[in-house]
Amino acid sequence: MISIICPAFNEEKYIRNVLTFFNESKPPEKELLIIDGGSTDGTRGIAAEWEKKDSSIRLIDNPNRTVPFALNLGIQNSRGEIIARIDAHTIYSLDYFEKIIETFERTGADIVGGPTRIHSENAMQEAIGFAMSHPFGIGGSKVHDENFEGYADHVTFGAWKKEIFKDTGLFDEKLKRNQDDEFHYRAKSLGKKIYLNPEIKLWYIPRGSIPKFFIQYFQFGLYKPMVLKKIKSGIRLRHIIPSLFVIYLLSLPLSFIQPYWMIPLALYFMIIMFISFTAKIKIPFMLIVLFPVIHIAYGTGFLLGLFKSGKV
Repeated sequence: MISIICPAFNEEKYIRNVLTFFNESKPPEKELLIIDGGSTDGTRGIAAEWEKKDSSIRLIDNPNRTVPFALNLGIQNSRGEIIARIDAHTIYSLDYFEKIIETFERTGADIVGGPTRIHSENAMQEAIGFAMSHPFGIGGSKVHDENFEGYADHVTFGAWKKEIFKDTGLFDEKLKRNQDDEFHYRAKSLGKKIYLNPEIKLWYIPRGSIPKFFIQYFQFGLYKPMVLKKIKSGIRLRHIIPSLFVIYLLSLPLSFIQPYWMIPLALYFMIIMFISFTAKIKIPFMLIVLFPVIHIAYGTGFLLGLFKSGKV
């Protein structure tokens, strides 16, 4: 038995895809818990219709509205020995749950999942997906490597043996972002094994505009210090570099005194230009904007998060 948790808020555009995928995928012994954070569009109505027809689908209210609260509600209400989290903005292969079960059985890991693949619905999403998956954008995390298989720090969304929550506790409800990072760091620090298997296939649908993309990465940065303060073993150089970049940008007035201070910025944009010229996407020139968006948004959020750390 596998329990599937899907946090949702105003997902009218995508919720039918989630329900259809659940209905068509294997194995048959599974349940879907849609944890709705007070949707004001047609999400609840659509889910409620399916719930009436299929007893394995349950619609659960999330009064807190945040993702970690939704995940904890799902875990507490689940009946399966394995719990998988899915996201409405993601497409999954029909054997997704079968591959999860096979990976648990083959590896003996406590947490399993696949890498982040990108599904774009337009040229802007394609460019955003490219930037957020490229090593220059996010620092070369294994979870963005479609070919890597083995033990890792993270998986995309992922699945967990329900029994591990007795040791790890639930998700940290103070973290509106990065709650999965913190949980995976915490689980790993307690000796739990995380296995990344590229045969577990999913395709994430990125944000469709630069402002939404900026907000997403600003929030990632904002909550990261809270995660790293709790689990210091999770600190990586890629978490720090964007903040140093932002500090460098703030120091650029020094170039009026010392013109050589502009050299790092020139090298930065030379790297971006090279990547743009070699990128096989429809609008490669957008990378000139998108890479700085990632780094400035995350770095600024991280610096502010240093002061927010430990607070809700």
